[in-house]
Amino acid sequence: MLSGLLTGPDEVIAVVTQPDREKGRGRGGSRGREIIPSPVKELALQQGLRILQPEKVRESIFEEIIRRLRPDLFVVAAYGQILPKSVLDIPRHGSVNVHASLLPKYRGAAPIAWAILKGEETTGVTTMMMDEGMDTGDILLQKSIPIEEDETSETLHEKLAALGSQLLLETLERMKAGDLRAIPQDHSKATDASLLKKTDGRIDWRKEAIEINRQVRAFNPWPGAFTEWQGRFLKIYKGEIREGVSIGKAGAVLWVGSDFIEVGTGKNSFFIREVQIEGKKRMSVQDFLSGHPISVGTNFV
Repeated sequence: MLSGLLTGPDEVIAVVTQPDREKGRGRGGSRGREIIPSPVKELALQQGLRILQPEKVRESIFEEIIRRLRPDLFVVAAYGQILPKSVLDIPRHGSVNVHASLLPKYRGAAPIAWAILKGEETTGVTTMMMDEGMDTGDILLQKSIPIEEDETSETLHEKLAALGSQLLLETLERMKAGDLRAIPQDHSKATDASLLKKTDGRIDWRKEAIEINRQVRAFNPWPGAFTEWQGRFLKIYKGEIREGVSIGKAGAVLWVGSDFIEVGTGKNSFFIREVQIEGKKRMSVQDFLSGHPISVGTNFV
């Protein structure tokens, strides 16, 4: 989103992003963990922009700094904190949010994953005027795109990011031209897209194969759909549905090919194609099976 703004005619006077976070175990325990800046910060540094990284946006010192900058408009995208009214009231033209769903559907922190989980055929991007609620502000513009059958959260995120950047620039231009009218949301049609947890990734093989396939795609790359095998977590990143009557109980390995593992589900079966065993890197099932032989009748839990 920031890269799109930088190509437009408006001046970016400051960038607000999350504080740098630790990533990985590093060498020698926690002391060796690497501090990783956000991609937004990396771009802002390259462009020589002023960067603010408050731990909490409700800090009085942060609010005072923002007031001194006298911004005309805030542009917010996937920031991760709810802005209080005292902050939202600072820019004279308000605050515009770019949200990765067709509001009022999928309000919350994980709209992309939830759209896939629920089997939506289309999704999109919304620009809206922010208020104190969670994605409840008046809608400015929307654009939709189809969700492909093999779409993952990763691939869909890339598409929506590009679409959102275009929509934001169009929104700003039409706001300046005065030909854009904000439309209130129909709150009765709102659906939730709350933050996902790692534990949400556990596969229940009693569900239908179509639901498991959606879960695998929605949780790719994070937090990862997973099962257990021989006491170790096995993340599943890619698979496909095989229609027909499953033989054996849900979670049982029905067949092992050179590049797939067929598992029984509540309806139909599921071909596993790409995995990551605990402590190892992500790999194809063909590579996995070369070092981890699995027999028909094995149970995933």
